[in-house]
Amino acid sequence: MNIARQFSPYTPAIDNDPDSGTLSMLQIRDFLGRQWRLIALVTALLTVVGTAYIATSPFRYTAQADMIIDTKRVTWTQTEMASENRSIEDAAVESEIETTKSEKVVEAVIRRLRLTEDPEFVGSGPGLRRRIFSLFKSDSGPEPEPSKEELMRRVVDAVKADLRVTRLGRSYIEQIAYTSLDREKAATIANAFADAYIEDQLQAKFEATRRATAWLEQRIGELRQQASNAYKEVQDFKSENSIIIGVDGKLASEVELDQLGIALAKARADTSQARAKLDRISRVLEQRSDKENRFNIPDPVVTDALSNPVITRLRQQFLDNQNKESEWSSRYGGDHTAARNLRAEMAALQRAIWDEISRIAESYKSELQIAKSQEESIDKRMIEVFQNSGSTRQSQVRLRELETAANTYRGIYETFLSRFTQSVQQQSFPSTEARVVTVATPPRMPSSPKIGLTLALASLSGLALGILLAFGREHMNRQIHTRAQLEKLLGVSCLAVLPAFPQNKSVLRKRHATRDSSAFRQISEVAPFSATAEALRYIKVAIDLHPTGGKVIGIVSALPGEGKTTVATGFAAFVAKNGARTLLIDADLRNPSMSRALGYVNTRGLVNMVADKSDFDDLVITDSKFKFDFLPSSTRMKPSHSSDILNSPAMKDMLRAAESNYDYVLVDLPPILPVVDVKAVAHLFDAFVLVVEWGSTSTDEIVKAVRASPIVSERLLGAVLNKADEAVMRRFEGYSDRRYTYYTNEPASAETV
Repeated sequence: MNIARQFSPYTPAIDNDPDSGTLSMLQIRDFLGRQWRLIALVTALLTVVGTAYIATSPFRYTAQADMIIDTKRVTWTQTEMASENRSIEDAAVESEIETTKSEKVVEAVIRRLRLTEDPEFVGSGPGLRRRIFSLFKSDSGPEPEPSKEELMRRVVDAVKADLRVTRLGRSYIEQIAYTSLDREKAATIANAFADAYIEDQLQAKFEATRRATAWLEQRIGELRQQASNAYKEVQDFKSENSIIIGVDGKLASEVELDQLGIALAKARADTSQARAKLDRISRVLEQRSDKENRFNIPDPVVTDALSNPVITRLRQQFLDNQNKESEWSSRYGGDHTAARNLRAEMAALQRAIWDEISRIAESYKSELQIAKSQEESIDKRMIEVFQNSGSTRQSQVRLRELETAANTYRGIYETFLSRFTQSVQQQSFPSTEARVVTVATPPRMPSSPKIGLTLALASLSGLALGILLAFGREHMNRQIHTRAQLEKLLGVSCLAVLPAFPQNKSVLRKRHATRDSSAFRQISEVAPFSATAEALRYIKVAIDLHPTGGKVIGIVSALPGEGKTTVATGFAAFVAKNGARTLLIDADLRNPSMSRALGYVNTRGLVNMVADKSDFDDLVITDSKFKFDFLPSSTRMKPSHSSDILNSPAMKDMLRAAESNYDYVLVDLPPILPVVDVKAVAHLFDAFVLVVEWGSTSTDEIVKAVRASPIVSERLLGAVLNKADEAVMRRFEGYSDRRYTYYTNEPASAETV
């Protein structure tokens, strides 16, 4: 065997296959079969707790009121009522829900319904402190009366504890649910919360509007003063700089320049017209002849001449006289007195016409001079106005800045005045986005305790807790319960499983040795076809098939009391009964329980062989009942140097000689952990059989015992699981009863023997 074999710490498993990492239905069944009592106990206990909770808890009722956060806000204008759609985000709805649960709304509900006087909220019994002191019969003195603030704080906490405000899905509806001992009170408080929230919103809007109105009123006064100062600054600047603005926003100088330009153009046109008229009439005057006999009158080419009544009348007389003179000259001759008179009159008329035209020409000269003078005057005025308007234009830039500032202040003032008017109107007509869509009504059924749900949860919780405790119990269990666990721990085969035999109480009262002898008698007297006999055969086959063919076998255990002495004695009796030459040696010098069990209390034995150099043949005893040879150990003395005795040359020679004379040499050695004897003599043995007490010895102790000696670890033939509870073991291993019912406890017949 490998001396460096690694022993893995034992981990309890509910797995039939140690290498499997998953749980099958069979494994779960086995686990429940082992732990069903604990699971059932915990489940029943929690079910009883749930039942007690239902029996002691008062019935509570929950009423619900639905309130919508409306997306349409009603507004009031100067002409009509209107509504506007507004988008509300999720955060806004959640904010409204938190507002509904705020202490301000809770306190409003408490004051409205006078909940500070309701025993459900303030309590009618003694306080918790007095009840605790009363348990210890200690008088804590009179409990002080709480102040109004403390009382309100208690009621607020009590009301908020039973209030639940939630949002229905993704809608704008929030559900106000309140739980109370009285169904009517639950509905009243739920509706009161909806009303209090709406009133709180109205009051909040009213306060916000009032504060905005006061601020706007103050701001309007400031803006009015700023606008007035800006307008005054504009007027002062105009006065200081002699700036006059016309109706159309132009400067007076610009208006005057425009007018002078028009007048100058008209004056120049009048001058040109007067000059043209004068030139025309001057050319007409050049046609005048100074000869008396020549008659000529000007052509009517001048407008004033044509429209002049004097010239028109004189011309008409001239033409009439000319016609008469022609007629009389042809009739009476040119020298006739009447003809000469007519010609003299025509000459006078001709002179009168030319004189009138000369007078008109003089008037044209006068008009031309007047037009020139007027044109020069307008031109001079334009130059003066243009020169004076240069500085005015430079001042106009600053004036525009002042006017812009004044207009800005005026616009802001008018805007704030409009907002102020709207705020005053909204203050007189407040609105809110919330409204109740479902009024809370008294519930018909209590909301708690929920009997079915509570019992179901209690049972399921008990089942889950029971399974958890059972699972923890299995994993915290450090004892060996199955062959697979022992084989996985040690890495060797489990040679046999020996049951725990019932013990007679009357026998146990006598002394400790009697218990060992009773177990030995029961294991040695088992039926040949029983499970115990088959287990002993497993040990025999393992020894016979040992690779080295060794016959010296050490029977060891980790701790005392695990039954190694009983196993060694029973196995020796079993093989000796079948005819094998068997030597049984009691090498547990400090506790020779085997010698006591077989009745050789004061018989000389192993210690005498080493100390007194006695002959082995004189000390060995052939048991007449069990047919094996036995080398006892002295029960009178307990040597402190037991390891030296076992490791002595006499012991070595005796074992070497016995190996050649016997088929089996079985040595009952001391337990490994308490004493050092096994470590000292391990090299003398061909193999070891480790006896482990079922459900008692911990895995750590087993591993520590095997690791205590490398020789024991290397030569470990196998292990025997002793004192097993077969019924419990079947639950751990998951085997059916068919395996165990195959064995019988019938006594051996003559033929079988």
